[in-house]
Amino acid sequence: MRHSLPTGFYSAAAIAMLGLLVTSCGGPRMPSINATDRSALSTMERIMLNANTCWFKSSDPAFAGYQLAPELNSFSGRPRILVVDKRHPTGRPSLVVQAEGNPAQLQAFGPMMGGASGGRITGDVNRWAGGSKACS
Repeated sequence: MRHSLPTGFYSAAAIAMLGLLVTSCGGPRMPSINATDRSALSTMERIMLNANTCWFKSSDPAFAGYQLAPELNSFSGRPRILVVDKRHPTGRPSLVVQAEGNPAQLQAFGPMMGGASGGRITGDVNRWAGGSKACS
């Protein structure tokens, strides 16, 4: 046996469902967004993207003989990027930039840090870690 529902039931149900849908979407409110994720991985992703753009794609003469070798998938909890010699990419890195923790604690080391570009590298890395995309 089939039971019939009152005539206005379907329209009332549709309005109730629409109300639930609008409520669950949050209506016109804007969600709050954390502009700069400070985790080690997010920080190193930002640094890698900016280093690639500002140091390598721009043909910066200080980085002309080098290439970027990102190692962001780190099981040690220390994602890092390496700057290696183009002619010997499997050799010892000339620069290592790594992060650990949340908020990220940064370290940069290697022969390039003691050279003419050391101060600039430090400034660039710190700026990018803070969320800036600007090249020096």
